[in-house]
Amino acid sequence: MAILLYRLGRFSFRRRGRVLALWLLLLALLGGGAAAFSGPTTSKFSIPGTESQKALDSLAREFPQAGGATGTIVVAAPEGGKLTPAAVAPVTEEAAKVPGVVAAVDPFVSKAVSQDGRYALIQVQFTSGVDGITDAQREAFREAGSSVADLRVEHGGEIMRGVPEVGSTEALGVAVAALVLVLTFGSLVAAGMTLLNALVGVGAGMAGLFSLSSTVELTSTAPILALMLGLAVGIDYALFITSRHRQYLAEGMDAEEAAGRATGTAGSAVVFAGATVVIALAALSVAGVPFLTVMGLAAAATVALAVLVSLTLLPAVLGFAGDRVLPRRLRGRTPVPAPAQPADETAGAPAGNAFGFRWGRIVARLRVPVLLLGVVGLGALALPVQDMRLSLPDASTEAVGSPNREAYDLTTEGFGEGFNGRLIAVVSGDDARSTEVAAKEAAALITSTEGVLAVAAPQMNEKGTTALLAVIPKTGPTAAATEETVHAIRDRVGEVRGAAIAMTGATAVGIDVSEKLADALPVYLLLVVGLSVLLLMLVFRSFLVPVKAALGFLLTIGATFGITVAIFQEGHLASLVGLDTPGPLVSFLPILLIGILFGLAMDYEVFLVSRMREDFVHGADAREAVISGVGHNARVVTAAAVIMTAVFGGFVFMHDPVIKSMGFALAIGVLIDAFVVRMALVPAVMHLLGRAAWWLPRTVDLALPDLDIEGERLSSRIPVPEQAVELVKT
Repeated sequence: MAILLYRLGRFSFRRRGRVLALWLLLLALLGGGAAAFSGPTTSKFSIPGTESQKALDSLAREFPQAGGATGTIVVAAPEGGKLTPAAVAPVTEEAAKVPGVVAAVDPFVSKAVSQDGRYALIQVQFTSGVDGITDAQREAFREAGSSVADLRVEHGGEIMRGVPEVGSTEALGVAVAALVLVLTFGSLVAAGMTLLNALVGVGAGMAGLFSLSSTVELTSTAPILALMLGLAVGIDYALFITSRHRQYLAEGMDAEEAAGRATGTAGSAVVFAGATVVIALAALSVAGVPFLTVMGLAAAATVALAVLVSLTLLPAVLGFAGDRVLPRRLRGRTPVPAPAQPADETAGAPAGNAFGFRWGRIVARLRVPVLLLGVVGLGALALPVQDMRLSLPDASTEAVGSPNREAYDLTTEGFGEGFNGRLIAVVSGDDARSTEVAAKEAAALITSTEGVLAVAAPQMNEKGTTALLAVIPKTGPTAAATEETVHAIRDRVGEVRGAAIAMTGATAVGIDVSEKLADALPVYLLLVVGLSVLLLMLVFRSFLVPVKAALGFLLTIGATFGITVAIFQEGHLASLVGLDTPGPLVSFLPILLIGILFGLAMDYEVFLVSRMREDFVHGADAREAVISGVGHNARVVTAAAVIMTAVFGGFVFMHDPVIKSMGFALAIGVLIDAFVVRMALVPAVMHLLGRAAWWLPRTVDLALPDLDIEGERLSSRIPVPEQAVELVKT
């Protein structure tokens, strides 16, 4: 692979004008496709085959007027006052006139008025689903009741659910990344080139994603995830290859040869690292959850584009940059033979004096304390995981001041949290008589179920074969008690004969999705860990190194989950991340986090350990090989981790709690994995293992293909030309 990538790098360098033109053309075509074919994203999270989804599908067929989106208008009188039918009637009338509304139910008719008479709920039914609601309809709904004075009117429900949008806060992470690149390279050209390279990749990925959004149902979080990952890995991959290119230039190598060898060596590691991320994300499809599959594939495609850009566009841009990728003090100097003492990969720093080498020797001396402290510390951080709860997001965790949150809080104030988590029992029979009997029996059973506050009278469809029972639980949508209530209701109504009864509604859907994902989590984790062992065995020709890497990954995941639960679920230090209200983690976060962090953890593992193996294979002592691996890669891995953390951390400033938790968990996961696991625990374990770290049974060694990640075959078949040529200047 290294030889193939070497030739690709030299070709891109030599034909840099054409390569750049092709990428710009592709970017323009994808941008045009996005403008012409982009469709709306969806905020629905559902899983076909679950009871709640089957019930919704049944409603769409048998009770279409009840299958559309719903909105809720909460009306409150001033403190000490009471609502009257005449005062509320204008609000109901205005809501009924909103385009696409089937009906707005008078709260005095539906008896949706609080006991003290101060609060009322107006239920509004739309013809189309949530994804069919236009911005104009949503705005008209928000204006309903605006003409009424002296009453507080808040608008909520599923049609008011906010859609996350990329804003200026994410630029903060990119700005930090740019600063780190400048400090790392000591060259504005190198920093700008690396950042531009990543932006081209993520731009192409996002444009391609939106080009398909009219034919593929994208959740509102899918583009954000793709942007988040595309930026982070795009910058990191370009950083690794550029750093190696600069190292070769500093050793006096011809610029074209340096670009080719950087693409062949560091590029091989980038291909492997990118492949692990892509495989882990694509493997999310094993969970059998359509929206998660789309999220994984969208992010995987963006990562794949980032790899392709790094292997083709980056060498071309290096050709345009010439020696300006080097610090000013090294530009234009007469090339010298490669020094006997290896240079630091960022160019210019003697290896023995670089911080990475000093850190490597510290870990070598204190390997046992470092290992014990790291394992115990990460284990302690993982303790909150045992209390982790999962659910789909609801209005209770939306930003304070948002319309949906205001309506939620006002409903809770007047009626209790249960009114925000209404359940729907769908009774389906063969004829009107059996359906009516079953509906009455089900209503009686549900009413007597612990945790149920009230059950409304059955609503029948025109044929009389489907009945709806609105169920109000005593607790909120994401409360553990509500989940127990739903299971208790399902158990009890299973005894009813003559009709099929299914529970649905946003709360029931959330419970079903969370349980499905929780069941898939152990299987996916086992798949990812097994995959990491196999892939690293291929790369490092070792049995213990992959096992060590997998165990380190489990420590990263445990500590990341623990910290995220402590802040986002339990509320410790929540104000530091701008979280208004703690609550259960979004149900797809753990499985998504495992997939992403697995790929990123393997990035750092490959970049660090590949140099250790390279030196060991070439005759270095096992201990010195570990120090060399840490020393040569510490600065670039540190810069990559800081950049990735900054990019992910930029999303913590978004108002949407789902995106906020994703950005935080990824940022903290990268920090833990890069600085604690890979830079401390990995070298400590490698020192303890010594030569045994590279042991592999001969039969297994012969059976495994040689991927040549370190470029050994490249060095032997295509040796570096003895006569160096002057650096290219453009």
